[in-house]
Amino acid sequence: MKKNLWNRAESRSSPAARYDDSIYLSIKDYGAESKKLMACIREHRRSTGNRLLDVACDTGLHLSHLKAHFEVEGLDLDEAMLTIARQRNPSVAFHRADMTEFSLGRTFDIVTCLLSAIGYVKTLDEVRRAVQCMARHLAPGGLVIIEPWFTPDTWHAPSVHAVLVDEPDLKIARINTSFVAGRLSYFDLHYLLGTLEGTEHVVEHHELGLFPTDEMTKVLTDSGFEVTYDAEGLMISCTVNQNTSHHNASCLIKHGILIPGKAPR
Repeated sequence: MKKNLWNRAESRSSPAARYDDSIYLSIKDYGAESKKLMACIREHRRSTGNRLLDVACDTGLHLSHLKAHFEVEGLDLDEAMLTIARQRNPSVAFHRADMTEFSLGRTFDIVTCLLSAIGYVKTLDEVRRAVQCMARHLAPGGLVIIEPWFTPDTWHAPSVHAVLVDEPDLKIARINTSFVAGRLSYFDLHYLLGTLEGTEHVVEHHELGLFPTDEMTKVLTDSGFEVTYDAEGLMISCTVNQNTSHHNASCLIKHGILIPGKAPR
């Protein structure tokens, strides 16, 4: 059995990327989530254009649903994820870049940052850089939708989680124990991967910043955004207006519940 160790902070290509879709498709309904995103966009958008950029697009599963309704592009730092995204969406333009410093030379009517990817920047200063970078890519009246990571109060550590996938020619057990150090959540995702070629053990190390909602709000207001929240359903919709540029942004924030086996991509 082979063993592969990986640290997101030190590498830009996840060795388990080719198996992540099997895990997340077993616990997430990307079609339903995309419909909810489109309802949010219809409610809050002010621009008349139809261009959408998905920041930290992962393997392009959300874009595979959204591309029927928008002119979409994707951006991610992980080359392995981008390879899968391009295969899934061959007509879509994808960019390899950091969410805190990308520059595409054009603007979009909607910018999304989902799957709690904003937590990987780890600090509020980096959150501010990412938010400002997204804002620079918005057309007048544009919309930003961000799905943050857990807050310090809703991150339960230590705790143990598992996801199992049982397909005819693919068996996956993903197990992790969640920890916390100050304002940083961290965990090792242990993948036991069984295929017809053999069995492999992959370990991925993840670290994400824990930001209280009021601090996230302050980052946004300091950047010229006006923030409001609507706490209903599985997610909380938060409408953000940027007075200086007439942008409109909406944050989708998860309830403070740690879903067993759920982890960032």
